Amino acid sequence: MKKLQLVCILTLIVNFCHSQEWMTSFDAAKRLAYVQDKLVFMLWEEATLDPYHVAVEYEKGVDAIVNLFENEELNKLIWKYFVPVVVNESEYPRLFNEIKGKRSQNYIDKFNDDTIKIMDINGNIINTDIVYDEYLDIAKFISYYALNTSVLKGELAGYREVKNFYSAFRLTSKYIDFAILVNKAIKNEIINLSIIYLEEAERYLIDGTYDNLIALQQKMDLIKLKQDLILSNPKKVLRNLKRIDESEIQEENQSLVNFLYFTSYLLLKDETNAREWRAKLSAVDLKKANLIFKNNL
Repeated sequence: MKKLQLVCILTLIVNFCHSQEWMTSFDAAKRLAYVQDKLVFMLWEEATLDPYHVAVEYEKGVDAIVNLFENEELNKLIWKYFVPVVVNESEYPRLFNEIKGKRSQNYIDKFNDDTIKIMDINGNIINTDIVYDEYLDIAKFISYYALNTSVLKGELAGYREVKNFYSAFRLTSKYIDFAILVNKAIKNEIINLSIIYLEEAERYLIDGTYDNLIALQQKMDLIKLKQDLILSNPKKVLRNLKRIDESEIQEENQSLVNFLYFTSYLLLKDETNAREWRAKLSAVDLKKANLIFKNNL
């Protein structure tokens, strides 16, 4: 989505009467976000008790500072692209226990602070990077995170229905593919989101019993290389691939290996080596590889 121009959209007149109220049930907000293919726009309730000032451009190169909670047009814009919810602090212990010991300190800091949290429909925070600007550029912020998640619908539904290794891993893989499509500014954040589900899949794998354990463990290692590939680290991917003995590659993982080799060489503009792997790719994987290449130009 191109950067939103709020010059004609945002009125700087404070208006309390017609603004749609934000939701107050976190679980209901997540369900609605799932139905509407949106992300959740979340704030702790205490953060809403004082003005929440953000920057909007009302003339070219000139910003105005407005209160997020008192601008009707801004509220409409948030509702258009997100499901906004105010969460009471009484929910904090339950929500914290769900992530305790499973998230980075950076994630925990973001969870605890009073800033806007953009979450997926399972309540995982996406915008964990620390922002040092005094006032948030709300137009740029919305343009980055106003994501349509319909392409994730099948994997999200499977994960909601049954949480196990396979559903967590499929969602991991889908989020990695999703990272190809988003703005470069948040590509790393979407990959970090995929890591959350990958770590969950690893826990299921450790705790469960699987006949094809070797193949699944190898698949996990390869999907981590795909994360590196999306983040434009083809040399790192190739170094790790070359450490794998060809005879040890499990049949079900061969197509992923082919994809990793081809796309790495493509990103390095090594046509000689890329040619060797191109014919081994499916049409879908070839299209995906080309998209990664174009997005890294």
